[in-house]
Amino acid sequence: MARLITVVFTVMMATAPHASAAKETWDHIANVKDAAKRLGELHRREGSAGVLKFLDACYRTQMLASDFSRGLESCLAQDYMHSQVLAQIYARIPQAERVRMGTPAPEDIARGMGARFVAAFTQYKISVKQAEAFKKMVDKNGMPIFLKSVFPPKKPGDPDDGGDAQGAPQGGTPPGGSK
Repeated sequence: MARLITVVFTVMMATAPHASAAKETWDHIANVKDAAKRLGELHRREGSAGVLKFLDACYRTQMLASDFSRGLESCLAQDYMHSQVLAQIYARIPQAERVRMGTPAPEDIARGMGARFVAAFTQYKISVKQAEAFKKMVDKNGMPIFLKSVFPPKKPGDPDDGGDAQGAPQGGTPPGGSK
C-alpha cells in the first residue's frame, strides 16, 4: 500500500509545474517534526475523523496565502502521514467489510491526497524535484514521530492486542513500512 501512495504521489507530481518556488525562511525539518507531533496528539484526541476535519480547514485557510507557507507545509506533511497510515490500515480490511463500514478504499485515499498535493504544488509552483524532496523529508523526519505517537511501543506486561512487541498492527511493521 505504501507503494500505491508513492505511485499516486509520483504520477500526480508529474503533472505539477516544474518551476521553482520562492525561498522559504523556516527550518523545514523542524516544521515537519512539529507537524508530526501535533498530528499524533490530534489523532489521539479526536481520531481520524477529527484529523480529516482539521486538514480540510487547514488547507482552506493556508491556501488563501499568496506564498507557500510554513503552515501549508505542515498541512501537507500531516495529510501525507495520515493518508499513508489510513490507507495502510484500510488495505488490511477486506473490501466487503470496508463497504459495510462505509470506509474508503486505500486507492481513493491515495488519489484524494494526490489531488490535494497537486492543487497546492501547482498553486505555489513547487517543482517535482522539490515535491520528491518533501516526501523524503516527511518519510525520514515526520513519519517515525507520528507512528510512535499512534502506535506507541508496548511495555512489558501490556495485554496482547494482536500487535507485535513494538505495538505495530499484526504483520510486524507499522503502516508506512518501517519501524
